[in-house]
Amino acid sequence: MKDIRVIATAYACEPDTGSETGIGWNVVREVARHEGVHVTVITRRNNRREIERALAADPISPPEFVYYDPPKWMTWWKRGGRGVQLFYYMWQIGAARLVAQLHAHTPFDCSHHVTFGRYWSPSFLPRINVPFVWGPVGGGESFPDIFRREFSFRNRAYERARDLARWTGEHDPAVRRAAQSCSVGFAATRETAGRLSALGVKETELLGNAALSRPEHERLAALPAPPSGPIRFISAGRLLHWKGFDLGIRGLASSGVDDAEYWILGDGPHREELERLANELQVSDRVRFWGNVKRDQVIDCLKLSHAMLHPSLHDSGGWACIEAMAAARPVICLDLGGPAVMVDATSGIKIEPDSPGGAVNRIAEAIAELDADRDKLAGLGRAASARVRDAFSWEAKAEQIVAGYYRALGRAKGQEVEQNEALQT
Repeated sequence: MKDIRVIATAYACEPDTGSETGIGWNVVREVARHEGVHVTVITRRNNRREIERALAADPISPPEFVYYDPPKWMTWWKRGGRGVQLFYYMWQIGAARLVAQLHAHTPFDCSHHVTFGRYWSPSFLPRINVPFVWGPVGGGESFPDIFRREFSFRNRAYERARDLARWTGEHDPAVRRAAQSCSVGFAATRETAGRLSALGVKETELLGNAALSRPEHERLAALPAPPSGPIRFISAGRLLHWKGFDLGIRGLASSGVDDAEYWILGDGPHREELERLANELQVSDRVRFWGNVKRDQVIDCLKLSHAMLHPSLHDSGGWACIEAMAAARPVICLDLGGPAVMVDATSGIKIEPDSPGGAVNRIAEAIAELDADRDKLAGLGRAASARVRDAFSWEAKAEQIVAGYYRALGRAKGQEVEQNEALQT
C-alpha cells in the first residue's frame, strides 16, 4: 500500500489519561506507528507540555503535532466550564482554516476527526475536499421510555434536554455536511451507527471508544484470581440517575443470594437516594458505598471482587468494563451503548432492557447464576481478558482505523474513475 498523509483534529488529546483526552492521544499515537501512515494532528495548546513529555520518553514514529487556540480576544468570556461548547465550535472553525493552509502547502490524502467524540457536533475538515473519516463517535445512545417514568421530574427534564441538544445538533447544517461528506464513520455504539447512517454517512463501522494498551492489559491480567467465599460485585462511576445503580441494588435484593455483596465506587448527587433504597430493601449491610477513591484503591477493590455490575442506561464508552474484563472479571450490563459492544456471550451477561422490573429480574438471575456456578464465572473471566487483549487494545483499534483510511481512499479513487468515464462518454 502507498504512503498516505493524514490530517487529524483532536481537540482533547493528552497522554496517560482516560475518557476523551485519552482517546485523542491513543488513537493518533497508535495510528502514526503504522508504516507508511504520516499523521499531522491539530490540538489545543494546553495539551502541549504533556504531549512533548510523552514524545520525549517514546519518540518512535510520533505524529507531528500543531497547536492551535482561537485568539484570546475572541474568547475572553470563557471561564472554567462556561461557554465550552461555543469555544469548541470556534476552535473547530479556526482549526479548519489552519488545516486548509497546511493542505495548500503540502497536500494531505485523508482527514480524520478524532475528538470530541460526539456525532452531533460538527467537524469542518471536509472543507479541504479529501476523503473524510469520522470517529469513533458516540452520543446516539437512548433507552426505552418506560425507564423514564420512574425518574424524578428533574431527571426527566435532564433527559429531555439531552434529547433536544442531540436533535439540535443533528439539524446543524455543519453536522449534516460533515456526515454527507464522510467516507467512513466509526461509531462507538450500535445506536450511534444508526444515527450516522440516517445523517448520510456512506459507511459506518462499530469501533468502541474504550481500550487499553498492551502493558495496561498485562498489568490487569496479572491480578490474582478472586477470593473464595461470598460473591462480590463491583460498580464504578459517578452516582447519576442514568448510571442505573438502583437497578443493581434491586437486583441484589431480589437475587436470593443472601451473602452476596455489592461495592459501589464513586460519588454524586444520586448517592443519598441509593443509600435510602439499600436501607428500604434491607441490604444496606451488603451494599458498600466507597465514595471517590484513588486509582490504587480501585485496583485493590477489583482484586477483591468477582464480577463487574454495570447497569448504565446510556454510556458511549464503559472504561470500567474494559478494565474489569482485562482483570478476568466478567461483566453484567444492559444490552445498551458501549458496554453492549464490549461484552459478548463468552465474556459476560447482557440484560435485555425491556422494562425496569424486567431488567431487575434478569440482573437478579445473573447474580444467582454466577454465584451458583463458579466454574462459569471463571470461564467468563478468562474469555473477557482474552477479548480485551485481542479486540479492545489501542493497537487493534488503530489497525481498524488505518484500514478505514485505505477504504476511504479507494472509494474516492473509484468515484474519480467513474467521473472521468462519464466525461469521456
